Amino acid sequence: MSSASRLPSSGLTANKPAVSHRAYVTLVTNADYAMGALALARSIKLAGAEADIVVLHTGGVDASVLTPLSDLGCRLVQTELLDTCDAFNERHARGRLHANAPFTKGRKPAFHSPLDNFCKLRLWQLTEYQSCVFIDADALVLRNIDKLFDYPEFAAAPNVYETLKDFHRLNSGVFVARPSAETFGSMLKMLDQPDTFWRRTDQTFLQTFFHDWHGLPVTMNMLQYVWFNLPDLWDWKQIGVLHYQYEKPWEKDHPRSAELKPLIDLWHAFHTGDNIPDIASLANPTESAVA
Repeated sequence: MSSASRLPSSGLTANKPAVSHRAYVTLVTNADYAMGALALARSIKLAGAEADIVVLHTGGVDASVLTPLSDLGCRLVQTELLDTCDAFNERHARGRLHANAPFTKGRKPAFHSPLDNFCKLRLWQLTEYQSCVFIDADALVLRNIDKLFDYPEFAAAPNVYETLKDFHRLNSGVFVARPSAETFGSMLKMLDQPDTFWRRTDQTFLQTFFHDWHGLPVTMNMLQYVWFNLPDLWDWKQIGVLHYQYEKPWEKDHPRSAELKPLIDLWHAFHTGDNIPDIASLANPTESAVA
């Protein structure tokens, strides 16, 4: 590993230079998401991606849990939290935010820290890249999705996991962006206005900032709850990205673990790199029910 170097963009330090002009980017804020990022990075490589894999990581991540990501060839970029005011930070702290905007459809794990989500915006500081595809660390890439780099900014899939009425809301677990210092500056000006409250943190902010966002197919950010809520939408042969929203596959005996066992088993295969199945051969939920 080369020595760390301060990037021209304030608040970022990289462990090595960029190699490609394109990058898959994820965010790691603790040891749990480092586990997720390892499975994600392995899945990206196995899909034959031709781009850098960048792991933004905050000060809350111990260097030892990042070593496997470095060994896999990821570019590690340490990021500071955004310089938001105390009042903003208080409004978006875990307890305060979840009290004002409780999750009613699923359970967020205890290690989830909403304020960290805004570090996703640091992607726009990665101006050494022409195009980036951001993917949450609790996701897997199941087939090559390099074509997304040619999509316009800002492109994201809808937040569909319970009803087709959710097509009007984006999910920020996967999105296409063009790094730009100018865009990043405009974001900061809009983000931390007096009394602003972003109900779903970065997700609400990005949909507001990019109000004319471009829609990606749901297959590019297939949310795990589709498995039991909208099973007819699920087709393993079409899914590009599987996103484990709400409960995480590495949590033991979480409330949905029995319902989501095939998806959880798949994540563990990618995490270890052992016995990864042929995705196209997997049974869809409707077929599983028949079996």
